[in-house]
Amino acid sequence: MIKIAVDMHGGDNAPDIVLDGIEMFLKEFNDVEIHLYGDEKENRINHPRLTMHHTTDVITMDDEPVRAIRRKKDASMVRAAESVKLKETDAVVSAGNTGALMAAGLFVIGRIKGIERPALALTLPTINDEGFMLLDMGANADAKPEHLVQYAKMASIYAHKNRGISNPSVGLANIGTEDKKGNQLARDAFNLLKEETSINFIGNVESKALLNYAADIVVTDGFTGNMILKTLEGTANNIFKMLKSTLLASTKTKIAAGLIKKDLMQLKNKMDYSEYGGAILFGVDGIVIKAHGSSDKKAFFNALKQARQSAREDVISLLKQEVTHE
Repeated sequence: MIKIAVDMHGGDNAPDIVLDGIEMFLKEFNDVEIHLYGDEKENRINHPRLTMHHTTDVITMDDEPVRAIRRKKDASMVRAAESVKLKETDAVVSAGNTGALMAAGLFVIGRIKGIERPALALTLPTINDEGFMLLDMGANADAKPEHLVQYAKMASIYAHKNRGISNPSVGLANIGTEDKKGNQLARDAFNLLKEETSINFIGNVESKALLNYAADIVVTDGFTGNMILKTLEGTANNIFKMLKSTLLASTKTKIAAGLIKKDLMQLKNKMDYSEYGGAILFGVDGIVIKAHGSSDKKAFFNALKQARQSAREDVISLLKQEVTHE
């Protein structure tokens, strides 16, 4: 039985969407136990495969991450992460403070031996509906070339086991496709990635090609990765705002909007990266899934589903074997 620890108080709409997502998840899968960490008075789920662990503190979005992890010992997020550290659960899922969850991964669960820097990876939508994995999303603003090689190796293992891609392609985010493009980090990383025989490196990838499925995996430093994520997210949101404004501008366009409403919703869902689950923190000695802060119940369900699949495939053991040769 797979055991997943859940931070009940993480996210903008907690605990309601967390509990709703858990209820959906328990109905869908019968091979998982949920260990719920939070205020027991706020839990409304009574299920034989759910265990409630009462906590007395909460890490908020405004808390300074490292300080909160160290001082709020009985916070729902900290206790959930500790259960993974103690091997009481197989994974932790939270929609809470991203920095605090990364700090919990590093300081509570701990890094995998041999991994120099962790990386936050997220699957983003593409036009062909396949999606691509981008990392680092911001776990480390600065990176060395060898860190990007480790990111590529970890993501390749994950893409193979969790997404069923037999030989996932790896691209390096850059300002051009030519071999010598980019700053010193990009040029040095390109050379190391090209020499790495354990991955399927296809070269540089420009940001304009990302949504066209340029590669299964795209690696970069955390500063650039976070900029790419925020740009894609902001562009998608503003396009839909402009489209909505245009369609509601007159009676004629309102009628047209009514006729294509279903198609517009399908398009919006296609561009929603929470449909693919949450972000996974690579490099720590346990499965850590960060659900989007504004997750609805379906998005949280998808994050739980991602945690289950990662645990089923024993991703952490594979990372240790293939990346660190333990």
